[in-house]
Amino acid sequence: MLNQALRTLDGEVIINMGFFLHDLHKQIEQLHQAQVSNYRRKPFVVYRGQGLSKTDFDQLSKTIGGLLSFNNFLSTSIKQEKSLEFTYNALGDPDKVCVLFVITIDPNIGTTPFASIGDFSYFEGEAEILFSMHSVFRVGTIRQVGDKSKLYHEVQLQLTADDDPQLRVLTDRIESEVQGSTGWERLGHLLLKLGQLDKAEELYTVLLEQASDNNDRAHYYHQLGCLKYSQGDYKMAIEYYEKVLEIQEKTLPSNHPDLATSYNNIGAVYMSMGEYSKALSFYEKTLEIFQKTLPSNHPSLATSYSCIGLVYYNMGEYSKALSFYEKTLEIFQKTLPSNHPSLATSYNNIGLVYKNMGEYSKALSFYEKALEIREKTLPSNHPDLATSYNNIGGVYHNMGEYSKALSFYEKALGIREKTLPSNHPSLATSYNNIGGVYYNTKDYSKALTYFERALDIWQRALPANHPNIKTVKESIEICKRAMKK
Repeated sequence: MLNQALRTLDGEVIINMGFFLHDLHKQIEQLHQAQVSNYRRKPFVVYRGQGLSKTDFDQLSKTIGGLLSFNNFLSTSIKQEKSLEFTYNALGDPDKVCVLFVITIDPNIGTTPFASIGDFSYFEGEAEILFSMHSVFRVGTIRQVGDKSKLYHEVQLQLTADDDPQLRVLTDRIESEVQGSTGWERLGHLLLKLGQLDKAEELYTVLLEQASDNNDRAHYYHQLGCLKYSQGDYKMAIEYYEKVLEIQEKTLPSNHPDLATSYNNIGAVYMSMGEYSKALSFYEKTLEIFQKTLPSNHPSLATSYSCIGLVYYNMGEYSKALSFYEKTLEIFQKTLPSNHPSLATSYNNIGLVYKNMGEYSKALSFYEKALEIREKTLPSNHPDLATSYNNIGGVYHNMGEYSKALSFYEKALGIREKTLPSNHPSLATSYNNIGGVYYNTKDYSKALTYFERALDIWQRALPANHPNIKTVKESIEICKRAMKK
């Protein structure tokens, strides 16, 4: 049950059996230290037989030379024939691939602890070697062996050293991105990083139920708010963020940075809901705290100016938007390298304002500055590149250069179709824009197709009163009338 919970990231079971996880790991460590001299400093081989799903096997086949980690306690045997029995258990299952892992262990290097548990195992005669959680192996060769009736794949693995350079780089990167004062917090952050939102929600819900003080409750409410925001469940995100704010306003001074974070988070949700006046109110509370507590060129101030600029942009108050965006750019130009992604975002935002003010040459200039940075620093399918292509397409669209507009819109759509879920609002934006080009070139049939795709997504992803839904419905009706003429 425990290994199943670890493999499927079952938060409730992992939390409730946390004491057992700790004790089992410690016992393996103690046995490892007591037994290591028995290996006489000579490498040896253990085996593990199992059936892998075809998807997992395909992924494994692509990682030859790379690293493989098991997120559970790993049972192996020094007896090949005993392990093959488990391999053959998958014979006849069309969804499984029979695999025998052949694992080479060098006892001279520091690794994840492992221990012989033959004297403790329920299964006598298996000569079992048990590895603690998250053992990491280097993947060697993979070859098909056996006779026609019992074909299986033999996968060579090498237990990696703790100081393996590739493993160290990967571990350091993960540790820098997944921080927290407790193991549970780090696990929650890791699940969010992996996109395992349902598992993260399960974990944080259990932790919230067990929380004994307001600081912990505020943290878990905050994480659940972030999670719901990522899922597009804006109503629940607001509820969680307001619970955080309720605790903080009772316990923190009025200019505390955590209060600024909460105001900003609530503002961001209202922004996504299209409730711009509410968003502005919360963003201004954030800015007020930052202006009192931070130096004038602090990056958080730049971010706050940018958020307010975005609200004014969406409210159609372009001169105010430009003023705040220029404050952001001024800070970034003083504090960031010339090819920093945040500078690209700042150029992009100013370009947006100029486009909507009808100053297309200025808009194009800023958009191209943003694109230049992004093409130098980002992978070819990065969503920010899609944004740049989309925006440049928009300028050409407004200038009446429809073939150029369509070319850039299609570049944006190509990235978004490869990287986003099929109901993502940004896909709807691309469909809507391409529909607009086809409408302007009087290809009403194609225009209608793209507008309807946009509407289908926006109706599922946005509140019913969102302005995008109203606009695309109007475009559909105009198209239908044009087709009847």
